[in-house]
Amino acid sequence: MALPAQSLPAVSGTVQASAGALIAYATVTLHRAADSVVVKTEFSDEQGAFRLEALAGRRYLVSVSQVGYARHWGEAFELIRSGVVLPPIRLVTSQATALKEVTVTARKPLYEHQAGRTVVNVADSPLSAGATTLDVLGRAPGVTLDASNNPSLRGRQGLLVVVDGKRVPLTGEDLASYLRALPAEQVQSVELLTNPPAQYDAQGGAGVIAINLKKDQRLGTNGSANASYGRGEYGKLTAGLSLNHRRKNINYFGNYTYTNRRDFARQEFDRQYAAAGALPAARGSIVGKRVLDLASHSAKLGADINLTKASLLGLSLTGLLSQTNTANSSQTQFEDAGGALIGGNSSTTRQDIRRPSGSANVNFRHAFADSAAAAALSADADFAHYNTRRTLALATFSHYLAAGPSLLTGDQLSELQIAAVKIDYTRPLPRRARLDVGAKTTLVNSANNVAFLNEGVYDSSISTNFNYQEKVQAVYASLRGAATKTTFQAGLRAEQATIRTETDGELLREQNYLQFFPSASVQRTLNAQHTLALTASRRIDRPNYGQLNPLRSYFDATSYRSGNPDLVAQTSYNVELMHTFRQKFSTTLSYAQTDKPIVTVVQPAPDGGRLVVNRDVNLTTHNYYALTLTAPLEPAKWWTLYANGVFYYSRFRGYLAGTALDRQQPACILTASNTFSLPRSWSGELSGTFQSGEIWGFERARARGQLLLGVQRSFWAKQATLRLNVADVLYTAPIRSTSVYDGFTESFRLRQDTRVATVAFTYRFGSSKVAAARKRAAGADDELRRAGGL
Repeated sequence: MALPAQSLPAVSGTVQASAGALIAYATVTLHRAADSVVVKTEFSDEQGAFRLEALAGRRYLVSVSQVGYARHWGEAFELIRSGVVLPPIRLVTSQATALKEVTVTARKPLYEHQAGRTVVNVADSPLSAGATTLDVLGRAPGVTLDASNNPSLRGRQGLLVVVDGKRVPLTGEDLASYLRALPAEQVQSVELLTNPPAQYDAQGGAGVIAINLKKDQRLGTNGSANASYGRGEYGKLTAGLSLNHRRKNINYFGNYTYTNRRDFARQEFDRQYAAAGALPAARGSIVGKRVLDLASHSAKLGADINLTKASLLGLSLTGLLSQTNTANSSQTQFEDAGGALIGGNSSTTRQDIRRPSGSANVNFRHAFADSAAAAALSADADFAHYNTRRTLALATFSHYLAAGPSLLTGDQLSELQIAAVKIDYTRPLPRRARLDVGAKTTLVNSANNVAFLNEGVYDSSISTNFNYQEKVQAVYASLRGAATKTTFQAGLRAEQATIRTETDGELLREQNYLQFFPSASVQRTLNAQHTLALTASRRIDRPNYGQLNPLRSYFDATSYRSGNPDLVAQTSYNVELMHTFRQKFSTTLSYAQTDKPIVTVVQPAPDGGRLVVNRDVNLTTHNYYALTLTAPLEPAKWWTLYANGVFYYSRFRGYLAGTALDRQQPACILTASNTFSLPRSWSGELSGTFQSGEIWGFERARARGQLLLGVQRSFWAKQATLRLNVADVLYTAPIRSTSVYDGFTESFRLRQDTRVATVAFTYRFGSSKVAAARKRAAGADDELRRAGGL
């Protein structure tokens, strides 16, 4: 006999204004009382009534927000099997409400896990003090960085990185340099989306990493100042100031941050060359050290304007000026098959890299009725400009030849411009449904010019111009709905892409194609203990200008990086099935198939000799299977543990450099993050990550991990915060890997300045009143983050 379906008990009540009038469409959120994690969110109906179902026998609290009113936090209560009816909730207008009148029982948890999304709230983490955004990203659960600083999410590369909703069109060292120059002090949270809906750009087969920057919501004039100093082998300084002035109908804001960091990279290569033509079999050993000096200035100015009660206008300007000076020294020796020395050299490589960049945004949002559930229209126009000026001086001294030293100099200028215009419309439908539609046009232009001089003579064989143009026009529609115990979403995005590449004025390739990217998800509450969610999507990764650009960037006398003009886009199909137990423990099964996967390889350069090139290529297929386990625990009232494990299996197939590839390997990524409430208002965090050995194309990486420790304390009525942390305590983060081909093998080891102790101080000043909880204009920042922005 079939068992009857279990119904969940509910907490219910009404929302009223202070004068007693009922408030429709207020946002009512149910939180776990222990840590304020969101359990469920609903709108109040036309009569101000709400009903939220949840598990019985647990303690919860309710928060309520609405335009023009201060956010209300209720008392904690236990939900009994017969349900709980709360007394009428009365909201007070925001103008009369100060921060001291609102009692929040707990700060936002470090991690929030939802179907297809993990949110890392780094703003309150002591480990973020003095760190860069690249550091924060590399420590997020399931995220790893390879030797080229390409991020992977749960063992897969191919990610869309957005900062405040705006796409960052960079990869590898260019992306790393950008994120390294952006201090973690500016970051509010990092969101990891494995199967984003149709509102997001289809770019990013492995998902989306959304970096959300801080924004002060206090009324009046206020701000904060921060400074930190870290010491590893070298020093790392960060200092910043933010100011905000918010009145009833307008908000002005601005911030500035200065960063000065010195880092090192010690590299060791062991290369085995098979006999090729006139060259005999040989072994090459290279030992080098690179010292990197980074100085950056980042700033943002903007204003949010309430044109009417229903219309919001936002304007913002951002700028990032970074200068990186690197000095690399290396020693190389070659031996024949019998171990006898047959050659060698020493080299020094000096590079000066200047990266000024800036962006501008104009956005508009209009609600067609004065309620949170009304139809809304938002529009955004973005323009971004990235410049890179790179000068090179590579001096090589031969150990075994009578010839004198050689000198290669280079001057490279790259200009990247991105313009995007988008419009989004959302409309509530009957029966708790919602329709989202939108359109977007993105234009990318990149002009690159490099001139190499070999002993003062122009070298036309490696000097060239490269131009890249990309135009993507997209439209999407997404429908969300809910029925009894079931929610669903179905979307379709269409993107028309036109890509053109030129070298020295000659057309290399022109592509013009239309592709469709469906996505769908459904979530079903089975009973009081179990929930299932299924998501599926098709996504794409188009190679960007840096991956296509054939211009060279030399590491030393034996190695350089170059793009590959023959790269084509990779496409992937992604499916996830997630089970949630007791609204907190989750188990996720994932599968993805990627066609023409883009992977980074090292192999002998086409120039011949003993040069090695690092570049991206297309393989045939990548099959990926994963099991992800997530468990937020509370072993004691003062101790919260977030444990995450990703167990995955990758198989790559393809053909390159005379080598047929069919390699597979299981791997895992383990993360455990502990937060502690300590005596005398101190709090602490202890975090550890472990990445097992894994395979990526022709490369096999060895296991590595990192242990981090931090403490913090607030004082002076919580206006000041002192933070102390130590990163990579045991110095276990060095990267070791081996790439194997039929005629060439390279073993690689990279050690960096990752063991760093940091002290940081932050002081907040000004008004303590908080603006009403509502959707504000700045990008309609919420809308930008939802829709993927630029």
